Amino acid sequence: MGYPRFEYSGSSFLLVDPWPEYWSDNWYDSDDVYIDYDDGYYLYNRRYPDIRLAIMVTL
Repeated sequence: MGYPRFEYSGSSFLLVDPWPEYWSDNWYDSDDVYIDYDDGYYLYNRRYPDIRLAIMVTL
C-alpha cells in the first residue's frame, strides 16, 4: 500500500504518519518504541514521548 511497515508476532503494522525529520536515520533499529491504543493505534518512541505516529494494524 506504499506505507512503511514492519511485522511482529504475525501482525503487520503500517506507519500512516511520517516520522519527524530530526529522528535518526536508523531510529527503527536503535530506539525503544512501543504501540498503544488511544482512539486508534499509535507508535511511540521513548526518546520523544510527546510524539505519536498513527499506525494501521493488519492481522
